[in-house]
Amino acid sequence: MRFDLSQKLRTSQQLRLAPRLIQSMEVLQMPLAQLQERVEQELERNVAIEQVEPEASDEDRAEQAEHHENTLQEIPEKPLQSGESQETGAAFERAREFERDYGESAQPSTRHLDGDRDVKYEMLAQTAARREPLSEQLRHQWDMIETDAATLLAGKTILDFVDDDGLLSADLPAIAAHSSKNGNPISLQELERVLPLLQEWLEPAGVAARDVRESLLIQIDAKLDSRRWNERPSAQDQSEWRDAHVLVKEHYDDLLENRLPKIASRSGMNVERIEAAKERLRRLTISPGRDLTDETERPIVPDVMVEFDSEQDRYVAAICDGSVPPLRVSQRYSVMAEQESTDAATKKFVQDGIRSASWLIDAITQRKNTLLKVVEIVLERQREWFDEGSGHLRPLPMMDIADRIGVHVATVSRAVAGKWMQTPRGLVELRKFFTGGTENADGESVSWEAVRTVLQEIVDAEDKVRPLSDEAITTQLRERGITIARRTVVKYREQMGIQPARRRRRHIDGEHA
Repeated sequence: MRFDLSQKLRTSQQLRLAPRLIQSMEVLQMPLAQLQERVEQELERNVAIEQVEPEASDEDRAEQAEHHENTLQEIPEKPLQSGESQETGAAFERAREFERDYGESAQPSTRHLDGDRDVKYEMLAQTAARREPLSEQLRHQWDMIETDAATLLAGKTILDFVDDDGLLSADLPAIAAHSSKNGNPISLQELERVLPLLQEWLEPAGVAARDVRESLLIQIDAKLDSRRWNERPSAQDQSEWRDAHVLVKEHYDDLLENRLPKIASRSGMNVERIEAAKERLRRLTISPGRDLTDETERPIVPDVMVEFDSEQDRYVAAICDGSVPPLRVSQRYSVMAEQESTDAATKKFVQDGIRSASWLIDAITQRKNTLLKVVEIVLERQREWFDEGSGHLRPLPMMDIADRIGVHVATVSRAVAGKWMQTPRGLVELRKFFTGGTENADGESVSWEAVRTVLQEIVDAEDKVRPLSDEAITTQLRERGITIARRTVVKYREQMGIQPARRRRRHIDGEHA
């Protein structure tokens, strides 16, 4: 075997994004709430960035300086992060010392202060505590049951197989087999004995069910359980819940397919009773565990405010960045980075902070300018939507806006991602305005979003006793000047969560099965 050693020269092209560009793209894509968090983090992490405060009186500045000095004395040493050198930690400490010395003769930084409040602690105080996983919450409930150890163990074994919806992800034989493999064998008979106890005692009602049907039955039983009543329900309420129980237990498949006449002929209930029972079922949930795991939705914070200027007869936009404080590079650290007496490690530490601060400030400015340019074109191109409503949305490819403002289409995509606009017509996701479309009978462009709006109007106006088929909906769209294929109607109907005609049908008494 022979080995040859040789040298070869090879040329290649590689695209590498500079850190500054990466940060700029990240900031551009952030919704307002996320950007605010990013700024708060930078104010806490980076000594070289500070918040610009309104002009204060001499008395206020003196009080702030005293408070700031006391705060600095209480700041613990910054622990070294993974991969961080002792030199970096020492540089951070020297920067703190410089801040103490320099702070005596200069206006204090607002990195730690905002009046009398600490930004970091306020942010933590406003953050909701995370909920425990569903299985842990159910275990805590089960631990409070006064029973024998074997029952408790069997219950905990079952709860290990509860999914996020609150239903069992495996059947009881599989759970029994799994317990044997783990060296804690629990018989199938024991699991079958304990499961009803779990379903009876755990909240919310319906958790630990083997399927949706069983969960619905458990929830109905809870409605009929007098021990759970805050006030005694009327006889009609009880009767309708009992009818709902019959529907789910004995006619579940027919109920799913809306075959109400068939149910009526087999159950002896008339269609009116069945419809009343169905209304009760709509108050139940097919995912009871979500009541314990779903976090409260965070309120949507609009990134852009749009108002109508009657004098100029046009819509005007403004960026909602009032919650993001104005930032600047700290003057004291800029001085420190230039002083010859500053040692090399500390100078590098401060220069890195100044560079990071400058990049973030530039990225925020660029985000504001880009977003405003995009929105102004949207206001121009979608004027009819702002005047008339959803049915008048026009096709607007992102490429058109990218060409107008001279950026890549990916930049426009990032600029609108996750952003919301507060408009005279309500809160609207910015991405909604960017859609393809078709032409109506008059040759005018109509967006797919507008087509969906018209489709919804047609379904809302139909006779529910004789709902429109997909072919009939296609015909009505054509009569309104919108020509699309039936398969496209089916696709949009399914995307919008509209059931097919047979399931939208409302039955009346006297119909045959």
